[in-house]
Order: sequence, then C-alpha cells, then structure tokens
Amino acid sequence: MANIKSQKKRILTNAKRHDRNQSVRAEVKTRVKAATAAAGTDDEAEALRLAVKRIDKAAQKGVMHKNAAARKKSRLMKQLNATD
Repeated sequence: MANIKSQKKRILTNAKRHDRNQSVRAEVKTRVKAATAAAGTDDEAEALRLAVKRIDKAAQKGVMHKNAAARKKSRLMKQLNATD
C-alpha cells in the first residue's frame, strides 16, 4: 500500500475508472456478439447499428483508441457482408 496521500487517491480513482471501463468493454463485446449472431436475419441492421453505436461511444470515452474502434467496425462490417 502506498504511503503518499496522492498515490492513495490515485489507487481509488484508478479502481473506479477500471470498473467503468470494464462495463463499457463488456457492453461492446455483447453488442458485437449479438450483431454477428443476427447475421442473415431481419434484425441484422438494428443489431449492427447498436454495435457500431457502442463501439463509437467507447472510443469517444477513451476506453478504446479511435483506430481500434475503426478496425473493429470495419471487421464487423466485412464479416456481416460476407454472410449475405
């Protein structure tokens, strides 16, 4: 455990941020999985829209780098277009 007061505070704030980031990452994974599962069905467009929205939000919040978000979206689109 740290002795310095500011470091103790950083440990607490880092833990809060970690929990918040984990939930955002989990939501992205869930939406991407739902979009790939909906491939070829009537719900494909809606599931894809929600997945892209979550990926963009994660990038906007800084949970994910903007290039990583673009790569995820590109690969998801490519995967869904290949199933048609």
